[in-house]
Amino acid sequence: MDFVAIDFETAQYAPESACSVGLVRFTNGAAGETYQSLVRPPKLYIRPDFTDIHGLTVADVRDAPRFSDLWERDILGFIGDSPLAAHNAQFDMNVLRAVLEWYGIKVPRLKYFCTLQIARKLWPHLPSRALTALGKTFNITYRAHDALDDARTCGQIACIAAREKGVDSVGDLLKASGLYPSYLRPSKKKKAAK
Repeated sequence: MDFVAIDFETAQYAPESACSVGLVRFTNGAAGETYQSLVRPPKLYIRPDFTDIHGLTVADVRDAPRFSDLWERDILGFIGDSPLAAHNAQFDMNVLRAVLEWYGIKVPRLKYFCTLQIARKLWPHLPSRALTALGKTFNITYRAHDALDDARTCGQIACIAAREKGVDSVGDLLKASGLYPSYLRPSKKKKAAK
């Protein structure tokens, strides 16, 4: 099980409003190297109800780097050729795509998979497959809505699923779950660089 788990927190409903990102590299099913950064969103505003969720304020991100700076300097190299894992990947991949397009950065064709989809397939009997509920079910202690902790927990869920299925690769886990990898692609509607 080799992959990079990723999680974003956002400042508002706009997908390009990433204000925090966390990544955890999993090698042979074990969490290893991590990367976390606050991100200055394109519009320096964080909805108060979003602050209530993740605890981040404008003061926290005012002097943070823009995602465009982090992408080339740190994040793209951290991901490398690894598939990405995200819990509710549709959200996180939409944020990644939107923030790249916002800054006029070419969207790479990254392979990714969704641990929420895996959880729905493997554990339909659970009352909830939300990350916090799965954390409780599998005795994972973490800070919900902290991008790094969410990414790490997502990765741990993928590894638990792989062990339960008796597989040791992302491809085999997806196959055993009746799922296929997805690929990040540019949106059909191009946004102008800001």
